[in-house]
Amino acid sequence: MKSKIIWLVIPCYNEQEVLSETSKQLQDIMYGLMEKGKISNKSRIAFVNDGSKDMTWNIISQLYEEDGIFTGINLAHNRGHQNALLAGLMTAKNYADAAISLDADLQDDVNVIEQFIDKFLEGKDIVYGVRSARDTDTVFKRGTARAFYKVMKFMGADTIEDHADYRLMSKRALEGLAQFKEVNLFLRGIVPMIGYETDIVYYERHERFAGESKYPLKKMLSFAVDGITSCSVKPIRMITTLGVLVFSVSIIMLIYFLVVWAFGRTVAGWTSIVISLWGIGGLILLSLGIIGEYIGKIYMEVKERPRFIIKDVLYNDKDI
Repeated sequence: MKSKIIWLVIPCYNEQEVLSETSKQLQDIMYGLMEKGKISNKSRIAFVNDGSKDMTWNIISQLYEEDGIFTGINLAHNRGHQNALLAGLMTAKNYADAAISLDADLQDDVNVIEQFIDKFLEGKDIVYGVRSARDTDTVFKRGTARAFYKVMKFMGADTIEDHADYRLMSKRALEGLAQFKEVNLFLRGIVPMIGYETDIVYYERHERFAGESKYPLKKMLSFAVDGITSCSVKPIRMITTLGVLVFSVSIIMLIYFLVVWAFGRTVAGWTSIVISLWGIGGLILLSLGIIGEYIGKIYMEVKERPRFIIKDVLYNDKDI
């Protein structure tokens, strides 16, 4: 059987501190798989430079010059992790039988890459990398992660718990992903919608090899909101339910006050009035905010702006 062409797709933003070690480890793994005959000599390691401000692209270019196993994809502007990942996957789709996406910081255990490929060779189109434990996380991060997946499940989004963006996708799965045209990307929610045969590889997530996390709390919260609003309309339905509930309570209160007024026992109730005003006002603002999130996404979608623009591609199509 002809060996399959596998691409590793690694988005990079200001990763100059880790690229040397990351490239070395991935290089050793890929050449080892080639020697075993599990992957083709046309397989590649593709680094996607997401508008980095440091020496990331220079390092990628140097790696390409030293060894043709490396491929460089340089975006014209910083477009965010999800768009950079999509740019790499859509490029890989044109050359590879399957692509494995992972982060550049070596937190994803690269030693399980062979397990991904084994499951692909068994006929799986999508293989998810799922964390077996969260021992390396802080209590806060562990708690917020659990809350995020519970909220996503409650909202009806089909996501894989403890799975980030460490996954293998076959060529036809990538072609399926290409049919999703939305600008507001949340790949963790989109990929499960594609279908096909799936499987899971469990791994332990490591500490970041070097550098700083590109996902501080503010970005994590923004990412969570994007995920919920991209994959579910349940928040809007909840507003409708809340509106019906508040309206029903107001009718009951109206009847109550009319009865009290009829018996001549009306008493000025400043506390209840103030609480009602603040409560209803808060609900209105919250509702407007949620609706605004969806309107903002509609605004971005109708513009049909490109999700990414590739400036340069470094690729050698010869056998390694």
